[in-house]
Amino acid sequence: MSSTQKGKMAGTDIRPATGKLGVLLPGMGAVATTFIAGVEAVRRGHAKPIGSLTQMGTIRLGKRTEGRSPKVSDFVPLASLDDLVFAGWDIFEDNAYESAAHAGVLTNEDLAKEKAFLETIRPMRGVFEPSYVKKLHGTYVKSGKSKMDLAEQLMADIDGFKKANGLDRAVAVWCGSTEVYKQASDVHSSLAKFEKGLATSDENIAPSAIYAYACLKSGVPYANGAPNLSVDFPAMQELARQAGMPICGKDYKTGQTLMKTILAPGFKARYLGVEGWYSTNILGNRDGEVLDDPDSFKSKEVSKKGVLDYILQADLYPELYKDLCHVVRINYYPPRGDNKEGWDNIDIFGWLGYKMQIKIDFLCRDSILAAPIVLDLALFMDLAQRSGMHGIQEWLSFYFKSPMTAPGLYPEHDLFIQLMKLKNTLRHLRGEELITHLGTEYYD
Repeated sequence: MSSTQKGKMAGTDIRPATGKLGVLLPGMGAVATTFIAGVEAVRRGHAKPIGSLTQMGTIRLGKRTEGRSPKVSDFVPLASLDDLVFAGWDIFEDNAYESAAHAGVLTNEDLAKEKAFLETIRPMRGVFEPSYVKKLHGTYVKSGKSKMDLAEQLMADIDGFKKANGLDRAVAVWCGSTEVYKQASDVHSSLAKFEKGLATSDENIAPSAIYAYACLKSGVPYANGAPNLSVDFPAMQELARQAGMPICGKDYKTGQTLMKTILAPGFKARYLGVEGWYSTNILGNRDGEVLDDPDSFKSKEVSKKGVLDYILQADLYPELYKDLCHVVRINYYPPRGDNKEGWDNIDIFGWLGYKMQIKIDFLCRDSILAAPIVLDLALFMDLAQRSGMHGIQEWLSFYFKSPMTAPGLYPEHDLFIQLMKLKNTLRHLRGEELITHLGTEYYD
């Protein structure tokens, strides 16, 4: 028997990706329109899907000597880009082209190529509560007798979208703003209490959680791309189990935090101490405007600051990381637009305690980094649903600043461990041997 046959396991029965896949986007601003325009550009041969693991990535199977490294899209049955159908909600009435032009992420030349398509995508009225996003003033919003009424309106939107496009499947990926910081309260502790809270319009239920509830009740998997309290609490996890729906989140890992999850594992691997890590950002898009409010910034700060604590494990390496001073700042600077600048000063120390410094100036494009994440999450969440997976999808931690985990389990933030977890999950689904990187078989 060959080594490949030895490693082959029983794979998961995955329903085929037949027909169209609806992609629902709460929030039709810079990230969502950059994603939609990008998918259409790729479909029409105007661009390449740079940054997307599902489109560009490969996966090694078996031994290194076997030379089997198919593309991920050939290895697992993902929905085709040609089969994606888009819809979403927003608190402003602009169609996708108008919203993209306002965001200023893509050039007028690139937008013009996809204009006809983008103009066909008009948002549905959004669920909005000014106290949760204080810097925005929505003009295209739903009204209702209660938060449950609003949830039912969203469910009617989803049903109408599916029927109008002949869809059996849809996924939802949050692309809206960062809400004010909230911790889970009693209303979040069980599904029964949450539904009662919707009926009584409990002030602790965020608009994003209303979207999540409506999607899961409608049989739509939900990925939370912001640091909002949307699905990471017991009531929503109970609903996900009950409905058999996958959920994941939270907060896309794009610019500065992406750099931290690349660099910090390297420092720990070489046992270099870190005395301080100062991070500041400037950005001028709608996200920057929202984060100019201290309560919304608090949500982002909590999401961004937890990364180093979990990666460096000061409890295991107190001499290296116990007294780490970690500071995070975000400043709204309109001239910069969507082109965010993340600046880091890292004070490290090495052999005999001698001090060194590392400085990073990452001039990035926020929505350009987020768009391929939205694509991958849409396709992988659809794969999870067709594979019978439900509840928290920890294997998608690769894409998030603050990954969801089972209660009592610390999140894995190391980007390279996250990638191994993701690819091993795909291998498991297809009955292939999991890769441990032990390597002893080459020397027996």
